[in-house]
Amino acid sequence: MKSNKFPKKDDNKMIKKRIDNLISEIDNHPQESENYLKLATILIEEGSFDQATQLLEQAKNAVKNSQDLDYDLAVCYYMQGKYDQALKLLDHIPNDDLVLYQKSLVLMKMGQLQKALAYALTISETDDRVLELLGDIWLGLGEFDQAEKSYTTISQDQRSAKVNFMLGITILTKNRDLAEKHFTISQKQDIKYFEQAQKKYDALLKIIGDKDKFNG
Repeated sequence: MKSNKFPKKDDNKMIKKRIDNLISEIDNHPQESENYLKLATILIEEGSFDQATQLLEQAKNAVKNSQDLDYDLAVCYYMQGKYDQALKLLDHIPNDDLVLYQKSLVLMKMGQLQKALAYALTISETDDRVLELLGDIWLGLGEFDQAEKSYTTISQDQRSAKVNFMLGITILTKNRDLAEKHFTISQKQDIKYFEQAQKKYDALLKIIGDKDKFNG
């Protein structure tokens, strides 16, 4: 997750230097995919998804092994909300845990939750990121107990503001006091996310009870 802090001037200079060096390497070796991927990674980390997409699309016409760029380009399409294009590329890449995870993310965004679940459950290394994805999918399917199980498998010190908020949602009807604790933790971790999530789930919170208690 990107930091909310503004980058320091020294950081900006270092990033610019890395970008300039990679551009020089690309100019010198235009058919090598590695430098395009490194530059695209920096652009993605900086939130410049349009630039990263444009770079990779142009690179596919220049490099020897254009398929090497497909996964990163699919990620760019996903970040831009171009889910059909992302899935089309991913379907041509051999499945490993990274590809299965990305396919599941894309399918979840497309509302194909059962397919998303099938891919997520196929992932061999179930880390915190996968557990969060599974929780999101189960929650989308209305399986609150399964969602709770996935979220709570993530250790407490590794739970993000989002995970804590979603945990609150999953247990709100059966353990309101504990749910409120998770909402409070989420609010302290990231007030901006908390307020956005509160608005998104406003109708559900109103149905269940007194939403004002969650305003901290």
